Amino acid sequence: MTELSAAHDAAVTDRGRLAGSAYSNDRDLAARQSLYQWQTPRYDLPGIVAEQLRGVNGCVVDVGCGNGKFIQRLRQDRPDLTLLGLDIAPGILAGVPGPVAVADATRLPLATGSAEAALALHMLYHVSDIPQAVRELSRVVARDGLLLTSTNSDRDKAELDDLWQRAAGDVLGTGRGPARISLSARFSLEKAPAFLGEEFGRVETIELPGTITVRDAEPVVAHMASYQAWADQHDVPFEATIERARTILDEHISRRGAFEIHCRGGILVCRR
Repeated sequence: MTELSAAHDAAVTDRGRLAGSAYSNDRDLAARQSLYQWQTPRYDLPGIVAEQLRGVNGCVVDVGCGNGKFIQRLRQDRPDLTLLGLDIAPGILAGVPGPVAVADATRLPLATGSAEAALALHMLYHVSDIPQAVRELSRVVARDGLLLTSTNSDRDKAELDDLWQRAAGDVLGTGRGPARISLSARFSLEKAPAFLGEEFGRVETIELPGTITVRDAEPVVAHMASYQAWADQHDVPFEATIERARTILDEHISRRGAFEIHCRGGILVCRR
């Protein structure tokens, strides 16, 4: 691991940064989530999760529940379930229907085998000790229970990476600038099965590829700006790079009519 990637990993997993800045409220997370409304095909992620839980009864714990998008849907579709939301960031739990609690994925405040299913959706890359978190998830899930996790591919949204490097290079006057930080790199769709396979004998990947097409720069700019909590990791003036990216996008859309982003994410369904 290079010194730069080690620093990025430390920043992605820093609890103070996560709870105090990145997820102190749901503004930045909502900006990242909202970009997908321009994706084709459209995936109803909460609906897919509800479908995977079709045969599950009893307690379901959402670890790293964020702004509660999945809990809200399950409360609607599956009022028979006992739902618990956990997150390390107290601020982001404010709008989540309870019960909720502040908790660390590596030390879950739950009895062994007490949940029929656990969710860990787009969050395990933020955990400093991923194998320990997987062990904890395995511990709290009943023997015949289910774990659902999600993440992005190493090749997800490559167009945004390219846009950032172009904009950063323009700001620095260097041609191509340094890469932007990748949140999901530590637990990408390619790496996740090896982590999960240590505790779960059957890991099925549901791939959810799609193309986001925007005809206005603003949703993309908002998505890129939502990484503000990691601005110090980009080795370039963050706001100036965002503004340069906006100009590049405006020019691209004016010339071609739209800007396309190829998404490669997925859900991993884990059983013993």
